[in-house]
Amino acid sequence: MGFDKKEMIEQLKFEIVMMEKGRYYPSVREPRENSEIFRDSITCLNVGLVQKEHACTSCFLSEFASPEVRSSTGDMCHKILLNEKGDTIESLKVEDDPQKLQATALSWLKNTVAKLEEEVAVSQ
Repeated sequence: MGFDKKEMIEQLKFEIVMMEKGRYYPSVREPRENSEIFRDSITCLNVGLVQKEHACTSCFLSEFASPEVRSSTGDMCHKILLNEKGDTIESLKVEDDPQKLQATALSWLKNTVAKLEEEVAVSQ
């Protein structure tokens, strides 16, 4: 991986906290606007921008995408395989079940943090 694992762990832990605090649930002020997991987070290089200014390959989440996904268009982070079934944020959004989407993404985040922490511990 080309990114610092300790920094990645901190970024992923931030996402866990944000998700557990309900960051990606519809806003009370603007219930029709759904926040996009990862895309509407400060960890995204393009957060708040209507059009992307930074390539997804510059984001640490690109490290978790398959080679085929890295050469595709769209939000790379939405195409990361989240589990053995092959679910992605993109595929789960289609199901229109926000609880399932968030639970699956949260599980992936926690598993990924645990794996990275183990890798860091072994390398020290």
